[in-house]
Amino acid sequence: MTHDPRIADSGLNPDWVGELVARALAEDLGLPGDGPHAGHDVTGEATIPAGQVDTAEIVARAAGIVAGLSVALAVFGSYGPPEAEISVSRSDGDFVARGDIVATITAPTRTILAAERTALNLLCRASGIATLTRAWVDAVHGTGAQILDTRKTTPGLRALEKYAVRVGGGQNKRRGLYDVAMIKDNHVLAAGGVVPAMQRVREHFPDVTLQVEVTTVDMAGEAVEAGATFLLCDNMIPELLREVVLAVGGRAELEATGGLRIERAREYAETGVDYLSVGALTHSAPILDLALDLRSA
Repeated sequence: MTHDPRIADSGLNPDWVGELVARALAEDLGLPGDGPHAGHDVTGEATIPAGQVDTAEIVARAAGIVAGLSVALAVFGSYGPPEAEISVSRSDGDFVARGDIVATITAPTRTILAAERTALNLLCRASGIATLTRAWVDAVHGTGAQILDTRKTTPGLRALEKYAVRVGGGQNKRRGLYDVAMIKDNHVLAAGGVVPAMQRVREHFPDVTLQVEVTTVDMAGEAVEAGATFLLCDNMIPELLREVVLAVGGRAELEATGGLRIERAREYAETGVDYLSVGALTHSAPILDLALDLRSA
């Protein structure tokens, strides 16, 4: 597969994208052992002459924010020669209205139709996340609070989904269990308290960013006194968040988290917290409806 330079520009690893595309295509085309016709699009190969070439357009069926375009188009480029000719009309982060053409692909017709669903699955998923993220970002605009994602991502798609959050104007909180130490309620219970848990993290991984989940004003104060500089305020109502903001007094960054809804996003943002952490960005985002249409001869 030829690597699109836009993939690297996005911060996504081109090799990871290549592996993702291969795995996704295998779900449609099958793997050795999946039957006598694995590796074939039995419908396309039966109905379309091998040498036929056509042009298709990726078209928006709904309004939203495009994301993951280079990843989706990599699917069409994964089949080898003759390579697809691709013209892009929109870029990641662009707003599209219903009927807008996002990209045009000229390639063997069998390739276009075999790649269609895989490409659209990736593009619609990422674009839906970017669109929902933009709605949350717009909802808190002007408050100073920023929108964060979580690890509540689709297994195998985390890098793409977190990229889509960035395209929508949000920020990535952490990539996984290895880059940030996040002490939550079960860690506190297992360690015998917030302070012992913090001490053990510092002993084992002194260079790792440390974040602490709190559920009361007293817990917030205890964590800050122990040196915490980032607090997750879990399932707190706005009134309680304001108390935490006052008690902490700028000594730590504060994140509102737990069951947040976009209808109340601004209310939470106006408490003075620095961040709103929203699992729904990735676990509940509806797709953005995009389709592929062959041009009429």
